[in-house]
Amino acid sequence: MPGGTGGPLQGLRVLEFAALGPAPLGAMLLADLGAQVLSVERAPRPGRGAAGVFDPERDVLRRNRRVLRLDLKRERDLQAARRLAEGAEVLIEGFRPGVMERLGLGPQECLRSNPRLVYARMTGWGQQGPLAARAGHDINYLALSGMLHAIGEPGGKPVVPLNLVADGGAGGMMLAFGVLAALTHARATGQGQVVDAAMGEGCALLGSMIHTLRAMGSWSGGRGDNLLDGGAYFYGTYACADGGYVAVGAIEPEFHEQLLRGLGLPAADFADPQDRKRWPERRERLARVFATRSRQAWCEVFAGTDACVTPVLDIDEARCHPHHVARGSFVDSGGVPQAAPAPRFGATAPPAPQRPREADAALLIDWGLDRGLAEALARSGE
Repeated sequence: MPGGTGGPLQGLRVLEFAALGPAPLGAMLLADLGAQVLSVERAPRPGRGAAGVFDPERDVLRRNRRVLRLDLKRERDLQAARRLAEGAEVLIEGFRPGVMERLGLGPQECLRSNPRLVYARMTGWGQQGPLAARAGHDINYLALSGMLHAIGEPGGKPVVPLNLVADGGAGGMMLAFGVLAALTHARATGQGQVVDAAMGEGCALLGSMIHTLRAMGSWSGGRGDNLLDGGAYFYGTYACADGGYVAVGAIEPEFHEQLLRGLGLPAADFADPQDRKRWPERRERLARVFATRSRQAWCEVFAGTDACVTPVLDIDEARCHPHHVARGSFVDSGGVPQAAPAPRFGATAPPAPQRPREADAALLIDWGLDRGLAEALARSGE
C-alpha cells in the first residue's frame, strides 16, 4: 500500500482534504515517511483550482496517497467524511477560514467526536486577523513578511525565489513539523488540538538569521549589499565563459583562502573580507576571472577543495550529478522524475514513491465505514 508500509510514520492515519500547494506538500512529506494518507478530492472542475494548473497524472505532490472522491454537498458523502475523520489521527485541510466549518467538518465538530485528533490547517494569513479571508499566494506571503524585499540585485526590483519559501519551507514543511509536534502531545496526553499554520508567519520565522544580522547592525535595509544576498563578493554567483554559472559560498577564512588560490588571486589584495566598501570592486575582479573559463573548467579547478564553489545546474542536470546519483537523490515514478523522500533514516526506510491510487472498499472499511457505504464510494471512484 503506498505510504502505508515501512518508514518511521508507519501506522499513522492522515485524512487530507485536498487543496493546492503547501497542504499537499505537507501531506506528501508524511506519506513519504510511511503514513497512510487518504486524500479526499472533489471531482475535477475544468479550468478551475488544481485542474487549471496541474496535470493530476504528473503531480508529484499527490504521490503515496489513496484517493477518495467525495461531493461534500451530498449528505451521504459528507457523512462519510465525518466518519473518516473519526478514524484518523491527523486531519489536514488547506482552505480559507470558515470553509470546513460551513461543511460541518470544522475542528470543533471533529474534535468532539475524536478528541485525540490533530487538526492541521494550512493558510496564507492564518485563521484570524485582518487578512485571514483574503486570497494570496507564495509571493504575497513572502512580500508581507519583509523577506521578499531583501532578495534581488542592488538597485533592482525584488526577485521571486520560485515558490520555495512560503509554499515550501514556510508552508508544507512547517505544517508537517506542527503536525508531528501536536501528534507527540496527543499520543502522550490523549488531547488533540488545532495546528494553525500560516505561511506569512512561517516566512518571518525562516528569516530568523536575517533578523539576527539586522539586530547586530550587519544587515542594511538595502537589497543585494549584504552577506547572504549576493552583496558579498565571496557569496554569490558568477558567469563563466560558456554562459554557465558557478555559485560561490566561501564565507569562512579557510574557505576564502582556497577560493583565492583556485582563482590565482593574491591573498594580500583581499585582506579583511568583511570590508563592505571593497565588496563591489572585488566582486568585479572575481567576475573578470570567472569569465575566462567555462563552468566545467572551474569545476575541475575546485574539485576536491573546500572553496565552496559549485556549478549552478538546471533541473535536468541536477538529476545526473554524480553525488545525487550516488545517493539516489532523485527517482522516477510513473515516468515522472522527482526528488526522493528525505530525510534518510537508519532503521526505518520508507517505500519508494508511487503514484496515487483509488481507495478500495477494504481500506474504507478499515477506516471505519460500513461495508455498504464503503463499496458504494469505491465503485463511484472507479
